[in-house]
Amino acid sequence: MTVALYAGTFDPITNGHLDIAIRASRLFDKLIIGIYDNTAGKRILFTTEERVKMAKEATKNYPNIEVRAFTGMTVDYAKTIGAQTLVRGLRMSSDFEREFEMALMNKELRPDLELVCLMTSLQYQFLSSSLLKEVANLGGDVNSMVPKHVAKALTEKVLSKKITL
Repeated sequence: MTVALYAGTFDPITNGHLDIAIRASRLFDKLIIGIYDNTAGKRILFTTEERVKMAKEATKNYPNIEVRAFTGMTVDYAKTIGAQTLVRGLRMSSDFEREFEMALMNKELRPDLELVCLMTSLQYQFLSSSLLKEVANLGGDVNSMVPKHVAKALTEKVLSKKITL
């Protein structure tokens, strides 16, 4: 069985993330969306539990996609779950530079772990969780950028407290 890991903070999961996950799920027997729990240095809006719940709801119709939280190094987690491949999405050249750097480090740490990068679909090239949170915080409409349940959670979070980006 081929297992792939798509790891990130997913704060929150966007339609761009889902595009990559769904396309990757067609390439592998099992795709695990690993939601990184230790987010030191990042401004996280949703708790790990909230992010896992939103991702599970968004992928519930895809039986070979699992969502799990994890801590530690991604390469170590990949080994723990038996993943042979890491999946990443690329939006633009700046993503490539960062992913290339991470890929080289991961290859040094775990030479047997492969990397598959999928180009983001055109309609999601601009989309990032950070930009999405900024738009939501300013009262913009994010309904076309995230699943409905995520838009609702984002709106509720923003209304309950103005988020600091």
